[in-house]
Formats: sequence, C-alpha cells, structure tokens
Amino acid sequence: MQTKDIELEIRTFLVDNFLLGRKEKLRDDELLLGNVVDSTGVVELVVFLQEHFEVTVEDEEVNPENLGSVQNAVAFIERKLLKKA
Repeated sequence: MQTKDIELEIRTFLVDNFLLGRKEKLRDDELLLGNVVDSTGVVELVVFLQEHFEVTVEDEEVNPENLGSVQNAVAFIERKLLKKA
C-alpha cells in the first residue's frame, strides 16, 4: 500500500467521523487530539487503524509521536506495515 493511499484512508476516516465531511478543516500537521478528536475519538481511531490496516496498536504506541497528526499517523502505519511484511 502506498503512502498516498494510507493518507487518503486516514483522512477520509477523520473527515467522515469527526469533521462532518468538512475536509478543509483537516490540515496535515494539525494536532489531532483536542482539535479533531477527543479521548474517545482516539480509541475510535485506533480501532479503525487496527481493523482497516490489519495491524496491532499497542497501548504504549498511542502517543503524539505516532498519532498526533495525519502525517504522524501515516508514518506510523507505514512502519507497522513494513514490519508485518
């Protein structure tokens, strides 16, 4: 799966589930926690990532470095998929 495909899937999920379809509200480097998703939303995002990309997200991996922005989430999933291959 290519980076642009991963990004599109994550963006689509965030826009559809948290921004009511307003894709212009989601910038690449915007902090997700507090701006786009709340604490419950983080759980929803993790479940989506695990189910959609068939990866396991460990509790200690749920942090701003991995899920703090769209760019971070894309890079995180890319690393997970590379380890899985």
